[in-house]
Amino acid sequence: MPLRRLSRAILRSRFAARLGAALAAGYIRLVHRASRWEFLGREHVEALNARREGFILAFWHNRLLMTPVVRRQTPKRVFMLISRHRDAQIMAEAARPFGVEFICGSTANPKKPDKNKGGAAALAQMIAALKDGAVVGVTPDGPRGPAEQVQAGVIRLAHYAGAPILPGAWSTSRGRFLNTWDRFFLPAPFSRGYFVAGAPIDPPTDGSPEAIETRRRALEEALKEATRLADAAAGRARGADRIG
Repeated sequence: MPLRRLSRAILRSRFAARLGAALAAGYIRLVHRASRWEFLGREHVEALNARREGFILAFWHNRLLMTPVVRRQTPKRVFMLISRHRDAQIMAEAARPFGVEFICGSTANPKKPDKNKGGAAALAQMIAALKDGAVVGVTPDGPRGPAEQVQAGVIRLAHYAGAPILPGAWSTSRGRFLNTWDRFFLPAPFSRGYFVAGAPIDPPTDGSPEAIETRRRALEEALKEATRLADAAAGRARGADRIG
């Protein structure tokens, strides 16, 4: 086997995936424990925790890494929607030690309508979890983007389940935006960190295109504002690419 093919086989192996997940989980713990954190908007989470019904936690794809840490902010079961992509599976295994459970599926790619990504099954599982009182985390601009543009799927989920959406974000004073489609934010240890929860957005009362679009725009603005507040609290210029 040529060296290049052997290297690719090793990198795609189950061992490499487990190693990557362990390293990611260790890094999340390091950043969390070696930084000072403050939670802004905690009252919004507490109000939703007091309800029997579940709620949807929405955050941008590029702020994915530290979200497992907020699992401790609720006594409810917490699920996360992930795609079947290998990188997403690694992130899922990294978050599992924090008590996060997963629902595997993805939105359909309009360019590949014949490719089943488990979207219908995932939707049914999310609706059931929400009606059972759990929290379901989603990245409404993932897994393909465009970055920081809410797709309508999360609004339809809220409508079907009758669940409110909690817009969330986090930021740290030290870190770097990576050169990826979403400009993934990699936080650095020894930071000042901030989690931000915005006011919940109620589900649309009907599934009309107008009602879905109204809530979609509202969620997009709320997520942008939560991210702006988190970055401002951390002393980080929006989109600034720096470590310290």
